[in-house]
Amino acid sequence: MQNITTKQMQDILAANPDAQFIDVREPEEYAEVHALGTKNVPMSQFADRLHEIDTAEDLYVICRSGGRSERVCQYLEQAQGAESEHVFNVLGGTIDWVEQDLPRK
Repeated sequence: MQNITTKQMQDILAANPDAQFIDVREPEEYAEVHALGTKNVPMSQFADRLHEIDTAEDLYVICRSGGRSERVCQYLEQAQGAESEHVFNVLGGTIDWVEQDLPRK
């Protein structure tokens, strides 16, 4: 797992809008505010919805502040065998995304 900042994530999305950017917060949290370009796959449903994610490609994971997304990244590496160079935890999460005034919905 690699850690990246919200600004780095925004740069990645600007260069590749189709990047796998997953928000692991619960649906009601996601509905309040979320980074533009994310897909909601809640941590509580993650194992059941793993088929929606290509673990062979780069995967960027965000949550509220970085804790849940870090646990999901660890799960991907340990239980699913995802390569650490393809798994990215977005530090500061949605809180930092909003504070940095990055595109959101």
